[in-house]
Amino acid sequence: MNAWTRIFRSKITTAEEAVRSIPDGANIFLTGNCSVPTRLLRALVDRARAGEVRGLTLHQVLTLGDVDYVAPDLEGKIRVNTMFVSPNVRQAVNEGRADFTPVFLSEIPALFKRGIVPLDVTLAHLSPPDEHGFCSYGIEVGLTKPAAESSRMIIAEVNERMPRTLGDSFIHVSKLTHVVPVDYPLIEMRQGRAGELERAIGAHVAELIPDGATLQLGIGAIPDGVLHFLKDKRDLGIHTELFSDGVVELVESGVVTNERKTLHRGKIVVGMIIGSRRLYDFVHDNAMVEFHPQDYVNDPFVIAQNDNMVSINSAIEVDLTGQVCADSLGHVFYSGVGGQVDFVRGAARSRGGKPIIALPSTAKGGTISRIVAELKPGAGVVTTRNDVHYVVTEYGVADLYGKTIRQRVESLIAIAHPDFRADLRRQARELHYI
Repeated sequence: MNAWTRIFRSKITTAEEAVRSIPDGANIFLTGNCSVPTRLLRALVDRARAGEVRGLTLHQVLTLGDVDYVAPDLEGKIRVNTMFVSPNVRQAVNEGRADFTPVFLSEIPALFKRGIVPLDVTLAHLSPPDEHGFCSYGIEVGLTKPAAESSRMIIAEVNERMPRTLGDSFIHVSKLTHVVPVDYPLIEMRQGRAGELERAIGAHVAELIPDGATLQLGIGAIPDGVLHFLKDKRDLGIHTELFSDGVVELVESGVVTNERKTLHRGKIVVGMIIGSRRLYDFVHDNAMVEFHPQDYVNDPFVIAQNDNMVSINSAIEVDLTGQVCADSLGHVFYSGVGGQVDFVRGAARSRGGKPIIALPSTAKGGTISRIVAELKPGAGVVTTRNDVHYVVTEYGVADLYGKTIRQRVESLIAIAHPDFRADLRRQARELHYI
């Protein structure tokens, strides 16, 4: 038995025993997305409900799964601080029972490293160790690795089903405080098929993507709509904060080769993934895919080193001057900044780059325009009018960069739903935009 094996075995315990080492008032980072360590989280919630611990702060970004750790009966015991408002914590945030920290995805690691958001414990979810004693952070490297490196204590589920992902994605067993061996399927989040609306948007976006471009795509119906129209493209590359199953199809069909990338040629660069077992099998030990922390992947200066960088992000509403709201419905916090601004600014500085904001022209069954004269009161401006370049709806493309307010108004009205164009023009006149 080698040295690291003895170290690893000495740290093995149960989830219940591991969380007992967490003291009152601890600041804890929770690994997110489909990588939530559900056994540890459940044990922590049970301990809090039993009155064995109080004053914990659970820092997270986006989490999936069915463990309710923001329930009203946990007030005073566990308080969540989220840096992206996911559906499972949205009500708690807007009722004041949980906190929201707005921050660029690229800057979250610095909050941990500089102690602005202090961390005592990281709850991680890792692959089994390799022959040298290194575990991979698996499908969520981007934020968990810098969080773990900034924590005094690392409590890890080591899961036989966690993929061994490559890149800057490893931790040695000697760094772990407690090890909880588990063997259960990872959370899966299957993407819905793009409908007619999303495909109409995707067709317009695809026209802006040249052969050899490097893409930031994200997940959701609109990125899936774009992917449908990329099958005739050649030598595309991927540099993105996250991706899902659609990218696998493009790799297998030969559309994504990464051969014309100017940074990390031949490699997909990513921080985290969300998807199905098929996706997890694809990234396992796959030398084409490199996982890196988010302060590297989302650094605009790194992104800009990819020639022909095309970023594709969505929005809740866009006003006639080009201001993009993507994180709130008026005063109601809905999501977060994420990586939108990181990639908008990175793509804007890329040689041949194109930052794109894509959204349906309406909401609520066509009763509300998402191209608006003014953002709702309290709406957060995620991408400023100074940063925006292309805005795309199912009705076409508005190129706003370098354009006057009058020109922007005309371009955005032209891609608004026809039912709202006359009213938008009237409001624009009242605001003296045209």
